[in-house]
Amino acid sequence: MKPYLIDTHAHMYADEFKDDRAECMERALGEGVGLTILPNIDGTSIPEMAAMQVRWPEQIRAMMGLHPCYVKADYRDQLRQIETVLRNGDFVAIGEIGIDLYWDKTTLDWQIDAFVQQLQWAQQLNLPICIHARESLPEIFDTLESHTFPGLKGVFHCFTGNMADVERASKIGNFYFGLGGVITFKNGGMADVASQLPIDRILLETDAPYLSPAPFRGKRNETAYTLKVAQELAKIRSAELDDIAEQTTKNALKLFNLQNVK
Repeated sequence: MKPYLIDTHAHMYADEFKDDRAECMERALGEGVGLTILPNIDGTSIPEMAAMQVRWPEQIRAMMGLHPCYVKADYRDQLRQIETVLRNGDFVAIGEIGIDLYWDKTTLDWQIDAFVQQLQWAQQLNLPICIHARESLPEIFDTLESHTFPGLKGVFHCFTGNMADVERASKIGNFYFGLGGVITFKNGGMADVASQLPIDRILLETDAPYLSPAPFRGKRNETAYTLKVAQELAKIRSAELDDIAEQTTKNALKLFNLQNVK
């Protein structure tokens, strides 16, 4: 029997799964992935994500937020729509939110404004946040440190920082660190950090359909591959797979305040 795992970040509502979404969800169960948490992107991703919650109520939980890559000229309208859905729905976190300076640096001011507004929602609703920080950790930290958000908690999704970044984040709030397929990459540079992170601060994720773990790198990722991430983490840390599964699942249950799971 495979250990119980939680994929804390997967875009399984994406078009890449339109032809075999049901088969993917069945494969996830077969690999021990009993729960998958979906991060929102923008207004267009809400309907399919909601449909998945209805079809797979035991396997799916959802976040709500505006992804920084989708912060455009209409972002305030997007935020109004997303806030309405957030305040009238059942969501385990606000996400994914943050700053992305890989694709577009010209929207930085808009991204910061959207990030801060969503951080305020998290404080008002007592929800954790899921931070997207691609090539933007300094800006993320500066934003968090220049505002006051008592009780802030969340996860740095697809964490690619170092242990100094872990220490800085831990001084800001109650943060966890999402590890995914990157830790399986030969030259990914994350094995050392994955070996040093406190085990009670680690969450497993896939970011499906992106960042497939080896040996599937370059192909479509899916939530079933959470098991590959867990196996690699166990190898890196010279630990038992069952122990990795148990602790990371416990971490996810705690951060996202998940009830009636497993």
